Amino acid sequence: MLIACATSPTGRSQLEFFPSSQIAQMGKAAYQQIKQETPVSKDPQINRYIRCVANAITPLVPPLENGEQWEVTVFKADQANAFALPGGHIGIYTGLLSVAENADQLAAVIGHEIGHVIAEHANARMSTQYATQAGLQLIQALAGVPGSATGQQLMALMGVGAQVGIILPFSRAQESESDILGLRYMAQAGFDPRQSIQLWQNMMAANDGRKPPEFLSTHPSEKTRISELEQRLPQALDIYQQALSEGRQPKCKR
Repeated sequence: MLIACATSPTGRSQLEFFPSSQIAQMGKAAYQQIKQETPVSKDPQINRYIRCVANAITPLVPPLENGEQWEVTVFKADQANAFALPGGHIGIYTGLLSVAENADQLAAVIGHEIGHVIAEHANARMSTQYATQAGLQLIQALAGVPGSATGQQLMALMGVGAQVGIILPFSRAQESESDILGLRYMAQAGFDPRQSIQLWQNMMAANDGRKPPEFLSTHPSEKTRISELEQRLPQALDIYQQALSEGRQPKCKR
């Protein structure tokens, strides 16, 4: 456990049991599977627009291990979503463009997803799951009644407790950290960080109250995200102004 303890880009402590190269290979395999199962958009204007935003951000973030280059694929699907996988694989669903209304808002999403990769969140999530499962098995052994109805009930309760008390908060912490990193990355590239707040206001309107309570969710609520972004905005605006003074002002036309 001590050997696996690592520090994220914002200073959080997290577990990283697995080699980064192994996680990157898993990310590549998952990416190839998604590309096989989901239609890829052939629209040249949409592809050019999304790659313009991504290509403005990726050169300014910490480099990937083993010299890997970022890869962007646009998927033709209605869901307003995006992802980035270890190894530098970015997926954008065309439905996201109904919520991310301009290049700055799209940059907030792409910066957020890149933040997950840079912060090794996939490794941390797998490691936390591994450690949690090992802990539950130990408790089951100590309880001494693994096969009884009482033992099964105990394990069910402990499973819920671990999910709500450990895994989900860790996941929400990672989402918040990616929001912070994404805000930094988009500002460094010359995208207006104030638009990140408008993005989440758009998301809140699109969700229309259909999300579960925050303590049962892997993601913070939109209100929580907006509040945290507002707190970080002054620093992000300083980075943004510095980027503009250095001539970084992407011209990505939707």
